[in-house]
Amino acid sequence: MSGLILRDAAPEDEAAWRGLWRDYLTFYDHPLSETVTAMTWARLIDTDSPLKARLALIGGEVAGFAIHRHHPSTWVAGDDCYLEDLFVDATRRGAGLGRALIDDLIALARPRGWQRLCWHTGRDNARARALYDGYVAEDGHVRYRMDL
Repeated sequence: MSGLILRDAAPEDEAAWRGLWRDYLTFYDHPLSETVTAMTWARLIDTDSPLKARLALIGGEVAGFAIHRHHPSTWVAGDDCYLEDLFVDATRRGAGLGRALIDDLIALARPRGWQRLCWHTGRDNARARALYDGYVAEDGHVRYRMDL
């Protein structure tokens, strides 16, 4: 893809990331407080935090993100990489940015010794599932989440 740059989020990306983050939360109809959004951004740019964001830029504009974290696993000898949030601006969808962000994570994970890349999506998110099914079949697990 011509003009595509994939890189880590930097402090100067905050406004652009916040715009996409707002759209992401709207897409999932899941509002979050400003406190949570601010904490998320702070974690993404904190060099000591395991939570990171890769950005896809087209023509210098942030067009998508892949928020991920790596962590020790009980199922493999190394670490797993969990793709927590993947989002591409609605006007840029269909151009391969989602695939580029996933491929970028794979390319980052392998030399770091991370053993698996894991993620989930809504059962009814057909567009995302079409992309994800191109990588691997869903594993049949059902997610449970309890707020505490």
